[in-house]
Amino acid sequence: MSTIQDFSGYAPTWCPGCGDWGIGIAIKTALVQMGLDPSSVMVIFGIGCSGNMNDFLNAYAIHSLHGRALPNAIGAKLANHKMPVVAVVGDGDCYGEGGNHFIHACRGNHDITVIVHDNGVYGLTTGQVAPTSQKGFKSKSTPSGIIETPINPLTLALTQGATYVAQTFAGNVNHVVEMIKEGIKHKGFSLINVLQPCVTFNKINTYKYYLQHSYKLPDEYKKDNLEEAMRKGNEMTTAEKFPLGILYQSHRQAFSDELPQLAQAALTEKQRFVNFENLYSDFL
Repeated sequence: MSTIQDFSGYAPTWCPGCGDWGIGIAIKTALVQMGLDPSSVMVIFGIGCSGNMNDFLNAYAIHSLHGRALPNAIGAKLANHKMPVVAVVGDGDCYGEGGNHFIHACRGNHDITVIVHDNGVYGLTTGQVAPTSQKGFKSKSTPSGIIETPINPLTLALTQGATYVAQTFAGNVNHVVEMIKEGIKHKGFSLINVLQPCVTFNKINTYKYYLQHSYKLPDEYKKDNLEEAMRKGNEMTTAEKFPLGILYQSHRQAFSDELPQLAQAALTEKQRFVNFENLYSDFL
């Protein structure tokens, strides 16, 4: 059985106290508890502080371009739909540069698990505002405060067809672990939005802030009720309240399940007959 050390790469270089530390150990713990090993899972990283985990997590991995983690993850899943595929991204990376990819990954119900480090800033480039920054947030790029209203990742995912939408808090690693495990086990598109304090550049959305403004969904919460999920998710916008837990989960065929080409075997398992001599001759 694999261990945390098996999934460990180089020593992390995140700022002391950064929420990335909690997310990093939660991902490794979840993979170990699920009985996976570094050669049985594919992880796609975006760009940013979250993407730096590419050096700190040992697994089959791709460090993709900014905003392009999800199409890479989808491609990996189509190539081998039997392998769990996880995308580790940031809020700016996924909801900003990659926003269009995010929408279509939701509507396609691609069987990938997307773990978003949501810290409300572009931390790697020294704290510019991100799509989830609260209106009025001041940064070096918006010294008078950001004009736009923030993206609500939960309601966006819900309206675009995601079948697993969860939110958790980096300050509670055990909860992050459970949300990741459930997301990987889910057959279909899984979003896990992790509220992650940036201790260096975001002095508003701190650990204390999230402890005061977040709450766990009760045990009796009906996670298959889309209307209720929308109402709960919208509390982030209307009441500055952050629900934690599985906001919504439903079951419909994943994209790869509807492809006849994958019905018998994964693409990686199929025999490929290529006459390379004839192929090369076209370029001579």
